[in-house]
Amino acid sequence: MGDTTRPQYEVAVIGAGPGGIAAGAKLRMAGIDDFVILERAEDVGGSWHENNYPGIAVDVPSTTYQYSFERNAGWSRFFAYGPEVQRYHADVARKYGLYERTRFGSNVEREMWDGESRCWVLHLGDGTEVTARFVISAIGAFVRPKGDVGIPGADSFRGKVQRPTSWDGDYDLSGKSVGIIGTGASAVQIIPAIAAEVGALTVFQRTPVWSVPKPDFVVPRVMKAALAIPGVSAFINGIAFVAVDLMLRLVANSPIGLFRPAASRFDAWLIAGYRRYVGFVVKDPATAAKLSPDFGVLAKRPTLSSGYLPAYNRDNVSLVTEPIAEITTDGVTTRDGVARPLDVLILATGYEVFSDPETYLPGTIVGRDGFDLATFYREHGLQAYQSVSVPGLPNRWTLVGPYSWSGTSWHAFVETTADHAIRAIGETRRRGADVCEVRAEAAAEYHRSVHRRAEGVRYYLCELNGHVPTYYRNSQGDSTYIRPESFFAARRRTRKFPLEDYRYETGKSVSASTPGEAVNAVPGGF
Repeated sequence: MGDTTRPQYEVAVIGAGPGGIAAGAKLRMAGIDDFVILERAEDVGGSWHENNYPGIAVDVPSTTYQYSFERNAGWSRFFAYGPEVQRYHADVARKYGLYERTRFGSNVEREMWDGESRCWVLHLGDGTEVTARFVISAIGAFVRPKGDVGIPGADSFRGKVQRPTSWDGDYDLSGKSVGIIGTGASAVQIIPAIAAEVGALTVFQRTPVWSVPKPDFVVPRVMKAALAIPGVSAFINGIAFVAVDLMLRLVANSPIGLFRPAASRFDAWLIAGYRRYVGFVVKDPATAAKLSPDFGVLAKRPTLSSGYLPAYNRDNVSLVTEPIAEITTDGVTTRDGVARPLDVLILATGYEVFSDPETYLPGTIVGRDGFDLATFYREHGLQAYQSVSVPGLPNRWTLVGPYSWSGTSWHAFVETTADHAIRAIGETRRRGADVCEVRAEAAAEYHRSVHRRAEGVRYYLCELNGHVPTYYRNSQGDSTYIRPESFFAARRRTRKFPLEDYRYETGKSVSASTPGEAVNAVPGGF
């Protein structure tokens, strides 16, 4: 590709889930209409389109699971079910004209920077290419279901296999002998949803999960009317954000010498209290003991369910904690030699997550001078300026990057990171520049700062609760999932970053902190 090649689009957004919809809507609000959204599925919504398993619902109040620019006063339930959440995202995409700008069935397999044309070449799974000046990666936290469940014989089972991301709703579970591997967030919703329908349900648990009752209810008309009053929904969300904000401030700002004993006592108190609660709900003492975690409530994703623990009181539901030896053609055999015949096997075994270096495959994201993001992350750990940009990857931002989740509404934080990307794109356009790349020194300083603030989080996840498997701690023993500062501070930093933290190139020159000032271009890197 030569210098005269013109990109097909000014901006390419990868993914049409909640982040991609936020990016697309905000691009339109900013007056940038020359963009395409590349989505691997056949509709918008991300996980809400891909997942249709029994019982799927939000695990935060519906009023907090929405965009600030498109609040919905009509939620039918306080914790909406999946189909309604999917319709909400589709309605927002339709309102902002995003369907017309989305190429469905377009799986981006490689992102390659073309230095001569100063644009990104995106290689799709069907062999075609899309070129764009700027790229916003809106791939979510759960990048793809784990292909390898890590159990011998996983592909040998001849019965019906169900997965949360590819659930066959036409298959009748009535009277069937069903096994489910995993007790994460999806399984906690699936188990009570199918327990009364199946003949027998065997739950294979590696690690117990914290689960407390979900205060769900049908939203009454008077509440819908109140939520429709301008400012009411925002005020309610603000209260929730302030509560999380105070907790994150406490963790990030407490001296580590005080935080360590306080966190240990906090965990011990809650573990003991939850054990008593489980013993009260679950009738069989042995089962209750197996369902009681020996780790802190925040070490793994806690869940809300009014039906999960009571499901184990059913005669047709059994809990198995003996490790699985293998999956056979007709069931599951545990290490104690017990074989359990099954008609249906549900694999709720999790996802590859954005905070793990293995999720990034070598050769799939290659920037300036051959900079490979996967190689960099594996050698230096996950890091990105304000969670969104990396030196060596010009004109590219990611909405869900290292140290990005701020503990509040998913929509709130992807809106914030989208604002960062669009502000940088807008400044590049204003200067008449071709390229915008975060300065290596700014990125390095930011990473030192965020790594220092994450000391308490690292202690909690990697030391105090280091014995429990969790995607909050990655394979490098680091906790790059959580942003270690308050939501309001994160929003302020991301929306109002110094524009001079980026360098702006026009042709062969680089615009410095003020328009018109030029210095020699230097490839990015730490």
